Amino acid sequence: MLHLGADHLGDLFRQVDLVELLVEAFKVAEKPPLRQRISRSGGRELLVMPAFSNEFSGVKILTVTPENSGTDRAAIQGLFVLFDTETGVPLATIDAEALTGYRTAAVSAMAASRLARADASRLTLLGSGHLIPFLAAAHASVRPITQVKLWARHAERGEAAAERIRSRLANVEIHVEPDIEAAVGWGDIVCSATRSTEPLIHGRWIREGTHVDLVGGYRPDMREIDVDGVAKSRVFVDTIDGAMAEAGDLIVPLREGRITCDTILGELTDLASSRLHRRQESEITLFKSVGTAAADLVVGTAAWKAYRDAAPEAATA
Repeated sequence: MLHLGADHLGDLFRQVDLVELLVEAFKVAEKPPLRQRISRSGGRELLVMPAFSNEFSGVKILTVTPENSGTDRAAIQGLFVLFDTETGVPLATIDAEALTGYRTAAVSAMAASRLARADASRLTLLGSGHLIPFLAAAHASVRPITQVKLWARHAERGEAAAERIRSRLANVEIHVEPDIEAAVGWGDIVCSATRSTEPLIHGRWIREGTHVDLVGGYRPDMREIDVDGVAKSRVFVDTIDGAMAEAGDLIVPLREGRITCDTILGELTDLASSRLHRRQESEITLFKSVGTAAADLVVGTAAWKAYRDAAPEAATA
């Protein structure tokens, strides 16, 4: 069976606008079931995320191994399997770590294209993991990013992440910022991709007009922003069902009565339908993503189609 690795995806997506593909797909996308999770001691997890459409279907299987962080092994690894829905034939396996990077970043960029100020040029990144360079490149594709500041818990990992960003954004100034408060207060877009269980972003640090993008937490015990930060923002999510089940950033303020379900103003289907979601230049917007299999299917299908179009005989062998 065809296997598309990380290097394949990098080549195939050079000429593919994943943000626009997601916009079109989420105007009509079917809602997939919630992610299935099997957990073990030490934070180890097995995650299963299926999605289905009339033409293609797929399932992503991930392992989460926290102790791999800082080693040569990725903390999150796995495979995505793409099927032809009509015939049931498996078409390809795809490296899930790379697929998740492209998918998560494209979803964030899609939300930012609707919610961040049009003149947003300063990007703050919190974290040093696999997603960081994907997020930097994706945000720069939808907003005129000229400067990036990166904060990380470990300075060496932060410097390594900054180098990975530089390899993608050669004309953007990139600095590692040791002071997280300064980093958050500086950014026009503040993007956090960590596995933190304690809030990193405090509402009092966030300037008016900032767009906050939270992609790291995917369990109720994970939080990247405090209750004040959520309460002062206009909030959007990737899927409402997923956010209500898994987004600790929202579950905690809901439980404390600081926000209500009506605080969540829309999901990806709503963002796809219109660009008019920022009402004022001064307001703070927040997008919370826990990950949706529908986006995995869009990006996985795009990879297979790009490969098929470039090498049709190989794709159908």
